[in-house]
Amino acid sequence: MPDISAGRLGEADYGKNFSDVHPPLSAHEAVVESDRCYFCFDAPCTNACPTSIDIPLFIRKIGTGNVVGAAETIFSSNILGGMCARVCPTETLCEEACVRNLAEEKPVRIGLLQRHATDHYLDRHAAYGVRAPATGRKVAVVGAGPAGLACAHELALKGHQVTIFEARGKAGGLNEFGIAAYKATDGFAQREVDFVLGVGGIAVEAGKALGRDFTLAGLKADYDAVFLGLGLQAVNALGVEGEEIAGVVDAVRWIEELRQSPDKSAIEVGARVVVIGGGMTAVDAAVQAKKLGADEVTIAYRRGSAEMGASRYEQELAQVNGVRILHWVAPRTVVSEGNAVAAVDFERTALDAAGRLTGTGRSVRLLADQVMKAIGQTFVSGPVEAGETVALEGGRIAVDADMRTSLAGVWAGGDCVRGGEDLTVQAVDHGKRAALSIHAALSA
Repeated sequence: MPDISAGRLGEADYGKNFSDVHPPLSAHEAVVESDRCYFCFDAPCTNACPTSIDIPLFIRKIGTGNVVGAAETIFSSNILGGMCARVCPTETLCEEACVRNLAEEKPVRIGLLQRHATDHYLDRHAAYGVRAPATGRKVAVVGAGPAGLACAHELALKGHQVTIFEARGKAGGLNEFGIAAYKATDGFAQREVDFVLGVGGIAVEAGKALGRDFTLAGLKADYDAVFLGLGLQAVNALGVEGEEIAGVVDAVRWIEELRQSPDKSAIEVGARVVVIGGGMTAVDAAVQAKKLGADEVTIAYRRGSAEMGASRYEQELAQVNGVRILHWVAPRTVVSEGNAVAAVDFERTALDAAGRLTGTGRSVRLLADQVMKAIGQTFVSGPVEAGETVALEGGRIAVDADMRTSLAGVWAGGDCVRGGEDLTVQAVDHGKRAALSIHAALSA
């Protein structure tokens, strides 16, 4: 029988295992770290940041004791700078570009410095920015994730009245529901939502979904502009025999359940867990399964380490936490015993002479009590294809450089648009860019 249960650990273990993965810097540590920055002209770290935060400037302000000013520099570019400091893959963005990132040195810890400044500011301020005089214009934002929140905040600063429609019961999107619990502890996601809304001029209507409770045509009729920050709503299927067996779960939904549970000991996890996929979701699910007390956790990925969506740092984090990563295997069958998961059969993969992934005919079986699917999410296009159609490209919404869709008066951004990297920081950039474009259109 499969061994899937809750409460595998002692009460103290849950608190320890789900504590902050990156403890914040002390004030002294932040000053010392800031002194390592060369304050480069045309800084490569700033160029590597999707929201173009002036990183040398905010670090210099920390070094001179102006921590509030440092945070204001960050928020002027990225209103969700606090969460981005926690979840951004800085090791492949700003810190990878740092000129100190050499074999004999480590890069400046930009992410932790950013967190130091933004946490300091949130502890002392309910909001950032002052609204311009009311313009009398109304904008609808669909989706209260990072893109929608960033768009709404920028529009509110410009004096427009914004209504956010969110399908879930509360705002936050991926930051609230989709990231590992140890990356954003103590309810930080909702605290940041309150901070964004604190600027004023933004109303949130939760539990309202596009296509179910309202239509795009209706929004266009009632509002001066519309922004779509819909995210990705569906999880890709494995497409293998046995996928429907009890014990096979969507990693995204499992992470959401864990994130929303006030009692981590109530979350069921298998003794032997196999996570199929190679991205950040796969790592988040695998590490948290281990932290919940699973005896064995394996990430199974069809290609090599270099091709994994999860960064090298995240892969190392998984391994440090006792997760095994098995490369070059593709699932073929979920094996059952008594209508429950018993194992997963994989085929060994390799690249052929043309560089294409192919099966080798050799197989490997992994015993499992629980299997988590983490092979990516997809955009559900139905709600934007009803009535006046928004053009799609590659299964997502097509937009131009200013985030305008094919439909006049409608903009989009975040994971739902074509060409995105599915990063919180890029979603924030999309939201702000769209807001500036909307403001220009409404001001013309």
